Amino acid sequence: MSDHKPAGRKTPSSKAGPSKAGTLIIIGGHEDKEGERLILREVARCLQGGKLVLATVASHEPEGYADAYRKALADLGVTEVVELYVQDRSETLDPAKLALFDGAAGVFFSGGDQLRISSQIGDTPIERRVRDIFTAGGLVAGTSAGASVMSDTMLVKGSSRESYRIGDLHMAPGIGLVRDVIIDQHFAERGRIGRLLGAVAHNPRVLGIGIDEDTAIVVEGDRFSVIGSGAVYAVDGAGITHSNIAEARPERALSLYDVRLHVLSAGDAFDLDERRPLELAGHDD
Repeated sequence: MSDHKPAGRKTPSSKAGPSKAGTLIIIGGHEDKEGERLILREVARCLQGGKLVLATVASHEPEGYADAYRKALADLGVTEVVELYVQDRSETLDPAKLALFDGAAGVFFSGGDQLRISSQIGDTPIERRVRDIFTAGGLVAGTSAGASVMSDTMLVKGSSRESYRIGDLHMAPGIGLVRDVIIDQHFAERGRIGRLLGAVAHNPRVLGIGIDEDTAIVVEGDRFSVIGSGAVYAVDGAGITHSNIAEARPERALSLYDVRLHVLSAGDAFDLDERRPLELAGHDD
């Protein structure tokens, strides 16, 4: 990776970050539920004792998720956790499902298959209720698949633990609570740097964000901060000077020149508009 800054490199013209006033907690998966629970403590802090809707939509077999989160959150002050599961898209019209959001302070998307989230609730009354909570200043959190779906374009499938091969990547629309980024999870644990580079090569306009397990970014406005035990990787392709993504054969390895890479850990913060760690962007931490 290069930290070279080509002459005339401009900050991307589109504004990244969430569209309105809420908080996003985007988790790389396997967050601690029994020890210090740093990430779940942040969830509880944002909820301030309010009701949480646990959306287990991503899972084909959601049994057990709700009990695990209720147990982990109970002594952190989150005493009202209601489970939302949608087996089929038609259920998003069910008044009883929609009523689960009444009075909720936040929504938490659990893990599984991110395509289940986008395909089952995308552009439905349930998605609108999620957005209503977020735009009113509430919390939306997601772990693993629930993290990937937060962006407007999401990674669905691609090989891990190897160099990216041209064509070996599947992406789809997410729910778009954070714009101009693409998110990958279980990042270091599953060796996903290759596929995140591939995603950025497809569209250098987007900032690639890879999040380790038991690690999260807390997105507020045009910045995020890092919490948890691992690292967050920010891959910026705006200054790429060469890519073979459009010319190479499908089985060929990817070539990219002048990619910027930032690695952040707990306590670090990042400016999504400037695409810089906050210290380097000239902001106070």
